[in-house]
Amino acid sequence: MSNAKNKKPARPRPGPQGRGGKKPPLPSYRRGPLSYIIIAVVIFTAMMMLQQWRRVENIDWDDFERYLESNEIESVEIGETEITGKFNQKGIAARAEKASVSFAVDYNPDVVGERLATLLAASDVKCKFAKQHIWLTMLLSWLLPLLVLLAIFYFLFARPLRGGAGGMLMSFGRSKHRVQNKDRVKFTFKDVAGIEEAKEEVAEIIEFLKNPKKFQRLGGRIPRGVLLIGPPGCGKTLLAKAIAGQADVPFLSISGSDFVEMFVGVGASRVRDLFKQAKDNSPCIIFLDEVDAIGRKRGASFVGGGHDEREQTLNAILVEMDGFDTNDQVIVIAATNRADILDQALIRPGRFDRQIFVPLPDLKGRVDILKVHAKNVKLGPDANLERLARGTPMFSGADLAAIINEAALAATMANKDCIEMADLEEARDKVRWGRSRKSRVIDQKEKEITAYHEAGHTLVQFMLKDADPLHKVSIIPRGPMGGATFALPEKDRTIFTKRYCMALLQVCFGGRIAEEIFCDDISSGAQSDIQQTTKIAKQMILTWGMSDKLGLISYGPDAGLKDMMYVLPGEKEYSEKTAEAIDSEVKKIADEAYKKARELIEANKDKLDRIAKALLKYETLDADDVELIIEGGKLDKPTVSDLLAAEQAKDEKKSKTKN
Repeated sequence: MSNAKNKKPARPRPGPQGRGGKKPPLPSYRRGPLSYIIIAVVIFTAMMMLQQWRRVENIDWDDFERYLESNEIESVEIGETEITGKFNQKGIAARAEKASVSFAVDYNPDVVGERLATLLAASDVKCKFAKQHIWLTMLLSWLLPLLVLLAIFYFLFARPLRGGAGGMLMSFGRSKHRVQNKDRVKFTFKDVAGIEEAKEEVAEIIEFLKNPKKFQRLGGRIPRGVLLIGPPGCGKTLLAKAIAGQADVPFLSISGSDFVEMFVGVGASRVRDLFKQAKDNSPCIIFLDEVDAIGRKRGASFVGGGHDEREQTLNAILVEMDGFDTNDQVIVIAATNRADILDQALIRPGRFDRQIFVPLPDLKGRVDILKVHAKNVKLGPDANLERLARGTPMFSGADLAAIINEAALAATMANKDCIEMADLEEARDKVRWGRSRKSRVIDQKEKEITAYHEAGHTLVQFMLKDADPLHKVSIIPRGPMGGATFALPEKDRTIFTKRYCMALLQVCFGGRIAEEIFCDDISSGAQSDIQQTTKIAKQMILTWGMSDKLGLISYGPDAGLKDMMYVLPGEKEYSEKTAEAIDSEVKKIADEAYKKARELIEANKDKLDRIAKALLKYETLDADDVELIIEGGKLDKPTVSDLLAAEQAKDEKKSKTKN
């Protein structure tokens, strides 16, 4: 491991996971031959006792006197309040219709004691008195309640203290973490792609877990905590698992919400239990997922002040992380996508010393991630992962994994031998915009409006050099959209120029302008375009300073002030006069983009009309098809009707072959 040769081997301390930090083996419940024999004997004995019980007849006192007088009883046993006995052969013969051999009768010694003695003396019946079972009575009266109390104590206290799962009271303070031992952590850095810089930053943590003596030689102190910050699905949890797998140490994972319960103090107790077990199993890694659930900034809030459960849990984490010794080989890794709301005491040096940003993958990172997930599937010769990566800007690693999986499922359902590029593109559109609704019945007029609307977007997208290159356009409904125009960025954009933003606005307005010119009406189909246009224009004015009138001043909300509760929600940080100027500038930019887009469409009306008619015929066009149409060429590919007819003919041929 690390310094096992230099240390005296310590005796492993038993913990909730067993000695030496190993999880105790589960009890075996397999039955051997002896178990089946015992079960058979118990069943046979129970049947015999049941049969014997069925042959005992309860009789009245009058019948008992009559049987004694007619000499039908062989023997009796007199108890305190009950007389039991057996019938002789004469009694059994006289009662042939009944199968009982023995009898029992209740009596009161004070009432019929003398009468019983007279009857027994006059008859020739063997008589004896039952023994008094005083100890049995005492055991039943004392032992049974004691057993009940012991059972309650076992289920409520003993099992939780031994790590059992049946506790109701003591288990509240136990940590709910999941332990993955060294032999179960299968992830390494080979399984993580697209975040090379983050992998380099955590390399020294792995080296410390493997060889702590190397850092102690010069007096250096390894970071006690590492905070992974990034959008959802970008690989924070996967990176933490890869660190544990690369360092070959146990991995204790727990979510921030698992600490919070309805009982005050439970979260702090679970924190202490988690860190205690981590030290017992060191070297190891503690992974706190979604740490913002318990690590929010302390202070007054709208729900009222006070010392609530979340603050107690956070204080316990702060104390435990301060309690680490220099030689404690325990690294705490936390993940969050809301680093702006974390308490400053949590992210100061000495606790979470290092903050590692795990961003969404760039173009090269997306290609690497797709290659990692494509190892487990069979790709066709036309599958181009580089082209797919270009068409997935702002996709996370989880989104890319979902694309490969959805493509594999689609190819399987289509009985294909491999995954084709069409399957990958369909899976990409499905993950981002939803499943296509090909079975939806669309009115012809509505279909024409959609075709001209998308043709307007397509023409502007294709003609503007500052916009992203066109990828494809479709009027097949997908999710909430009746159609869509897709771009294929040549690169990932980290900055947005004013020309690019104006091109985006013109592309958004292209659909509405085409409706006005060709359909002699407007529709609600431009709703999302108008929303996107307003958002981009406001961002240009409020945040990016792209207005000559307002200048280089940020009018956006100050996130820091809002977190400190000094600014109420909805409260503006500028005057009404400035608000009017902002509205005026937003409208000015939108009107300018609208004017340029209309001029472009008016100059190319014939090209837009050809694109719309091709969409009505083929429903989906790629960039090459659009370029051919704009240049005046004719498409030579099967229409939607031809494809449906071919599919129907194929199905009919299969049915005839089966018959």
